[in-house]
Amino acid sequence: MTTIGYARVSTTDQNLEIQIAALKAAGCDVIRSEKRSGASTTGRAELQTVLDFLRKGDCLMVTRIDRLARSIGDLQDIVRAVKAKGATLKATEQPFDTGNIYGELTVNLLGCFAEFETNLRKERQAEGIAKAKAAGIYKGTEWCLVGLNPSGGNAGRKLDLIANTLKRGRVAF
Repeated sequence: MTTIGYARVSTTDQNLEIQIAALKAAGCDVIRSEKRSGASTTGRAELQTVLDFLRKGDCLMVTRIDRLARSIGDLQDIVRAVKAKGATLKATEQPFDTGNIYGELTVNLLGCFAEFETNLRKERQAEGIAKAKAAGIYKGTEWCLVGLNPSGGNAGRKLDLIANTLKRGRVAF
C-alpha cells in the first residue's frame, strides 16, 4: 500500500510548505502539489497524475477536503475515481476514511461545507463590488500588456497599437 499525498493552494503567492510538512508527518510515500484553483478539476495536472497513479490498496491523503475540491460534484467524482481504483481517501486534519460508510458521509458533508464557503465568499465579494460601484470607487481590473518581448521589427509599435486600442498602459521592458 502506498500513501500518496496531494497538496494544493489557489494562487502562486500562497505557500504549500505547511501542507507538505503535514503530509510528510502523516507518512506519505509520495507527495504531489500544485498551485491551481480548487473551483474545478479542469487543468489540475498533478491531481490527475495522482488519480492515474492510484492502485488497489493505496491511500490518497490530503490535509483538508477543500484542498481536493471546492464543489461537491467534483469531490464526488474524485471519490468515485479513488474507489474505482480500490483506494481510499483520508485527510490529516479531518477525521474521515472513505474505507467505510461513515467516512463517505463525512466527506460529502465536508464537501457541501466547502462549496457553501466558496459561494458565501463569492456573494460577499459581489456585495462589496456593488457597494464600491455605487460609491463610484470601483474601477474593475486594470489590464496592461506584460511579459511580451517587443524586440525586433515592429513589435514595439504593434504593442503600443494594441495598448492604445484597449486603452491600457504598456509596461516597460
